Amino acid sequence: MSNIIPLRAPPSQPPTAPLYGALIGNFAQHRRQQDDVFWLKENAELLNILECTGAKLCGDQLDPLVNFYSNIESRICFFQQYYRFILSICLDLEDLGFGGDKGEEIAHWVARQGLAEAELSDLQRAEARRLLLRRGVAGVANSMALTDRLYRFINRPETFALPNKKAAYELTHIVFYLSEYGRRDPGLGKQAILSLEYAGLLAFLDQNSDLLAEVCISLLYAGKHPPAAWLDWLRWQTAGFVITSATPGAGQDAYHDYFVCNWAMATVKGVPFIPQMAPGPMQIRKSAARIGPLRQMSQMLFDLGRDRSPSWPVMRQHLEPGLSKESYEILRTAESSSVHFERFFASFARSSLVFG
Repeated sequence: MSNIIPLRAPPSQPPTAPLYGALIGNFAQHRRQQDDVFWLKENAELLNILECTGAKLCGDQLDPLVNFYSNIESRICFFQQYYRFILSICLDLEDLGFGGDKGEEIAHWVARQGLAEAELSDLQRAEARRLLLRRGVAGVANSMALTDRLYRFINRPETFALPNKKAAYELTHIVFYLSEYGRRDPGLGKQAILSLEYAGLLAFLDQNSDLLAEVCISLLYAGKHPPAAWLDWLRWQTAGFVITSATPGAGQDAYHDYFVCNWAMATVKGVPFIPQMAPGPMQIRKSAARIGPLRQMSQMLFDLGRDRSPSWPVMRQHLEPGLSKESYEILRTAESSSVHFERFFASFARSSLVFG
């Protein structure tokens, strides 16, 4: 992972007008009601990915969101607790060519209300800061201290050698915000890069394409090329999504996996959102899912008790007989994907920790 790739502006994409229109129409009109927080989350995520990958929209593709944009002032006043989703949708609509200039006024309103100061989480404050600065508004106090805390969090690789999805997703999102979604160098040092590598190894061992895609995007935004084995597996996962028609409110599906896997493919100059789809309600599911060895490895190591060793060559001999052929192949692929695997495993094994 030592190869450096140049930081670049979001790539232009090939014409996919009908496809984008179907995606936007589905998430805006056929899954949830606009006052549902999950409607806000899904649409904010979709528009954000389209905007940061340089999607070229045309015609009336954003028309399903006209009503939302027209009433956005009343929405953000009443639903202040969701201001980040609402502001994000507003900014992305404008930057994707929707027209209008409400974003700056709303950003100033958010700053005057002190909404970012009501956040308990540094991650949420960092997101708010990034959104407000898109319109040149400074609405987060002690910004430099916030940045210092973010770097302190991501510069501890040991945190990300243990299965903790919340911490891993916070790591990737911090990189998204520090890099302004690939528009600037996030300034990651060796320790932060190692943190991303550890998080990626866990995601691969868990066969979690959602998290692994975010790790790969973060590495690319930091000017590093992710391991080829990770990207190859993500290409396979991305090709395995199945789009089917569905009734409105059909329940949870694999939409977020679909979003971030295609986002990763777009970031490495692939073609995003390959599967064609028709307008109307749709459901997204994975056909290429499989269970990774992470949970079984953890249980086997825990059961060893004091016989656990931080040495990967030693522990490989204990793990191999208990894993299925497929699980062991995944483990060996993970091992070969990173020159730091043995260092990662030493932390993952937790053999030197004692209570008291």
